Amino acid sequence: MPAFEVGREHWLSEGRALDIPFDHDPKQVLERARRHFADQPVDVNVVRAANRRKKLLIADMDSTIINCECLDELADMAGLKPIIAEITERAMRGELDFAEALRRRVAMLKGLDLSALGRVYDERIRLDPGAKSLVATMKKHGAHTMLVSGGFSFYTHRVAQAAGFDMEQANVLLHDGKVLTGEVANPILGREAKLAALEEAVAKLGIHTDDAVAVGDGANDLAMIGRAGLGVAYRAKPVVAEAAGASVSHGDLTALLYLQGYSDSEIVRPD
Repeated sequence: MPAFEVGREHWLSEGRALDIPFDHDPKQVLERARRHFADQPVDVNVVRAANRRKKLLIADMDSTIINCECLDELADMAGLKPIIAEITERAMRGELDFAEALRRRVAMLKGLDLSALGRVYDERIRLDPGAKSLVATMKKHGAHTMLVSGGFSFYTHRVAQAAGFDMEQANVLLHDGKVLTGEVANPILGREAKLAALEEAVAKLGIHTDDAVAVGDGANDLAMIGRAGLGVAYRAKPVVAEAAGASVSHGDLTALLYLQGYSDSEIVRPD
């Protein structure tokens, strides 16, 4: 590959995030840079300078904004985690139909006491590092923020509030007031519903999909990641990392701000 001109590099975050402008074929540059850093814990991405800062954030919840898969932790309360987690993993890799896999896993939880939902939230769920800063910084600069999950509304409501999201959407677990019935309300929020949420949001805000950043880790996030102007695979399954425009495997969620050109002096630190 021939040499190419680069602009003046500058640190967005000293020792953490380096910005290097260039004018060359982005695919060639990305491939070359990723080969160079292949054996180091470095995320290398290429983003367009134009329209770099986005006006909409749409984020997956489980294993993205939070540290775990809520359904797997509920399964642990029922003594079924190894079985259910294996189905979750296959669904997130795109090997199983998402809706079918969700119904199958939820059916196994029939009879689980409702108190288990609260215990999982209190004992297992934590926001991933950088989640609050990502949301707060984008909101400070005028962006709208949405948490859209194939998980459950019991958790998205609480996580959205904790992280500061403007809106949240998720599936609804059905119960009889005491225990789970083993069913989830229709329609199932999966890959196409996440894409629809993105498209509806940009229409409502009067912006374009190029003005959005979408982030997720599983196969059901692929459609929204592919449609957004900046689609980010975050510590994602291989099928997602390979398809996304950007991939973060080593950094935390503030990496999404650096990808948009924010420097440390502009990032809100709520904690």
